[in-house]
Amino acid sequence: MFPEYRDLITRLKGEGTNARFLSLFEKHNDLDHQIKALEGHDAGGTHLEIETLKKEKLHIKDELYTILRQEADATGK
Repeated sequence: MFPEYRDLITRLKGEGTNARFLSLFEKHNDLDHQIKALEGHDAGGTHLEIETLKKEKLHIKDELYTILRQEADATGK
């Protein structure tokens, strides 16, 4: 996710100073795992459940991107 911001993501995760970013990043990863589990053969997730989770994940990704852009602009990178 966002290879152009890989260094910034690593820094934000390591510093732990942006609680909103950390919370969203963790939630994004949790949703990714849930989606993969539901898409698995044994989970039996419905199409609607999976689509709802994917939309939530996309919304979080948009928020993460906004934070990353703001942080990059603030640090001049």
